[in-house]
Amino acid sequence: MKKPTTFHLFGLLTLLLCLSCADKPKYDLSTIPSEKPGDILFMQRAFPYGEIATEAYPEAISWKQGQSLEKSGGGPVWEFSGPLNIGGRISDIAIDPIDPDTYYVGAASGGIFKSTDAGATWLPIFDGQQYLSIGDIEISATDSNKIYVGTGEPNAGGGSLAYDGNGIFKSTDGGLSWESKGLPDIGSVGKIVIDPTDDETLYVGAMGPLFRDDPNKGVYKSTDGGDTWSQVLFVSDITGVIDMAIHPTNPNIVYAATWERIRRPDFRIYGGETSRIYRSTDAGATWSELTTGLPSLPEQKGRISIDIAQSNPDVLYALYADRNGSIFDVFKTTNGGNSWNSLGGGDLTNVGFHWWFGGITVDPSDENTLYNIGFVMEKSTDGGASWGPSFSGVHVDQHALAFHPSIANLILLGNDGGLYTSTDAGNTWSFDDTLPITQFYRIEADPQNSNRLYGGSQDNSTFRTTTGGLSDFTIITGGDGFQPLIDPNDSGTIYTLAQRGFLQKSINDAASFSTVLSGIDPAERKNWDTPIAFDPVNSNIVFYGGERLYKSVDRALNWNPISPILHDGPYPGNNGFGTLTSIDISSFDSDKIIIGYDDGNIWTTTDGGSNWVQVSTALPDRWVTKVLTSRFESNTLYVTISGYRFGEDNGHVYKSTDFGATWTNIGASLPDIPVNDIVQDSFGNLFLGTDIGVLGSEDEGATWMPVGANMPAVVVTDLDIHEADNLLFAATYGRSSYKLDISGNVLSVDDQTLATELILAPNPVTDVLTISGVDQSGNAEIKVFNALGQLVMELPFTEDLNLIELQTGIYYLQINSAGSTQTKRFIKR
Repeated sequence: MKKPTTFHLFGLLTLLLCLSCADKPKYDLSTIPSEKPGDILFMQRAFPYGEIATEAYPEAISWKQGQSLEKSGGGPVWEFSGPLNIGGRISDIAIDPIDPDTYYVGAASGGIFKSTDAGATWLPIFDGQQYLSIGDIEISATDSNKIYVGTGEPNAGGGSLAYDGNGIFKSTDGGLSWESKGLPDIGSVGKIVIDPTDDETLYVGAMGPLFRDDPNKGVYKSTDGGDTWSQVLFVSDITGVIDMAIHPTNPNIVYAATWERIRRPDFRIYGGETSRIYRSTDAGATWSELTTGLPSLPEQKGRISIDIAQSNPDVLYALYADRNGSIFDVFKTTNGGNSWNSLGGGDLTNVGFHWWFGGITVDPSDENTLYNIGFVMEKSTDGGASWGPSFSGVHVDQHALAFHPSIANLILLGNDGGLYTSTDAGNTWSFDDTLPITQFYRIEADPQNSNRLYGGSQDNSTFRTTTGGLSDFTIITGGDGFQPLIDPNDSGTIYTLAQRGFLQKSINDAASFSTVLSGIDPAERKNWDTPIAFDPVNSNIVFYGGERLYKSVDRALNWNPISPILHDGPYPGNNGFGTLTSIDISSFDSDKIIIGYDDGNIWTTTDGGSNWVQVSTALPDRWVTKVLTSRFESNTLYVTISGYRFGEDNGHVYKSTDFGATWTNIGASLPDIPVNDIVQDSFGNLFLGTDIGVLGSEDEGATWMPVGANMPAVVVTDLDIHEADNLLFAATYGRSSYKLDISGNVLSVDDQTLATELILAPNPVTDVLTISGVDQSGNAEIKVFNALGQLVMELPFTEDLNLIELQTGIYYLQINSAGSTQTKRFIKR
């Protein structure tokens, strides 16, 4: 039911409560920056209560993992569809201290990738875990098979994933297998440091959950490899630890940089009095704030980064952003932190949002060579007295830098665009074009040619391939990319969207683009992800959603509104609600249209917009993610919504057979998880893009099952069916895109359940994999797919499968036998 509670009233109440707490610093509301972050992923999921049900996500993952293999047959195998060469946001990098050709890359929302050939090829090694947002990766200096990972991206920008992490993980075999080591409630991890003399002793800097105040922040210590933990430093429930450093020869000395941070979808306070530097000289038992020579005023203290010179550990550097996000100063100590001197930092590029960047890093071989991991890369060779460019021309927004302790000038850089490698200390570089970590918002295959695939992404624009290749995608328009549309009758006519509804069009196959917003009210609010749609029978007619629905009959040259404002606003702030999020037009009658809003309103018209009927009064008050007209029945509609139940008896997928007059919850059997998209194939199957992957139903939502065995637990933001080639494309937020052959009924279930379950042993396997639990009466056959869903082996069934020629990695073995299919994951060492 529609509720009077609004997201912004909740946010304001939360702010006032926060600012009234006696144990927290007081703030003047005028200090809140006017340029507010655009957190669409959080806003979708938190409306209208202003919070995410954090316990729901792991419960949904457990539901998915527990679904019957007998029913789903282990799932078909998704084929990766790119891109590899566009890149995506990297949050951390580590180089094996013993083997310089072994790299680890942590993606903001795509897990961890490992390369053993200096980046020529990559293996996803964290896909078996529930959370793929990575904060920090640290490798033991003495046993490089021992790795600690902190989940949850600590950066706090508008492109951050809605979900935090779920604690610390440990591997003792170079990342092939992982064990949870607790701290599931610390939100995101700013830094892990390992005792250089004892790799079972480590410290974790916890930033806590991004969008709420929480006591699970500070520094945690373990002396038994993560089996048990103690919170050894706590400042406040709005102050986490963003960076740490440990003395390379005296592990009793540890430094922690704290960051006071309050974040809500419609405001932020990124600094204050409790942004500080602390030092412990007794292995974390006690801590002292370092103050001599360092900033003291609250407005001077925002995100702080700190690093210690490995070649002279009395030398440390710290970069301070102020509370508004500008660089305040760079400081240096030559006595282990007892006193600090200002270096000025005036040569550094200052863009005003330095809460997004990695900060200061010292070359391990030279105390006077340091790097600023900022908007662009900058380098000093004189101890911070002056700065110049480094890694010139790479993608902006830098997050991570990694050195090898014994190979001079080898540096890896990670930013919002991907991974860069330099062998000459940043003078020249090469871009890694093999990492599948793009954060998609939308995807579209050219209706005339499925090899022409388009996508819109966070940080990496709108791009396409015209060949179906994985590494030949090219950017065609800039900004954050959203819904591309390709004229179904003319592949050379292309529409692209950037944030807040900036619509462009090409009529020469992307050779040039022009803005096509004539008639769209520039003062009208547009969603970060503005919807557009074709009339299904006449592609000259295009629809666009602002606060009203607009229609063009001349291929977007001119626009006219065909609806009044139909949201519940007005809403304050530039992140306020009251915008269209989805549009669909019936293929039976172009005058029958359904639209959905971000404030839960859904409206229909049966006369092309002359009259509108609200059809959402009986539906949950949630952000509408998709409205869909049935391809089989003119009065049948589907709606998907985001958010969580919070104890209410509602769902995330609804169906109407009377054009919205009444609705049925067809998602009752689903876990409590946001649903981002719904499509319907030629068999009548329904597919959902959800925060835990793709789910499908062959019985109009009575039951749902996971679709595919090899897609990791990643947010699927968009689905697209290519009708001519019977392909289902899935866009993910962090793992690029996948496609699935749906020419057959992929959700069809044999009436007979499988008598036995497929068993693979040993797993992990070195040479020979023994297969059991297979009905061999139906001429069983084996298919083996790599982690990207590419077929690498096909042969008649054999109980002992020789894998000696397969490279180390993660694979999926599929058995087709007696009309049934089972798929199981295995690791090849």
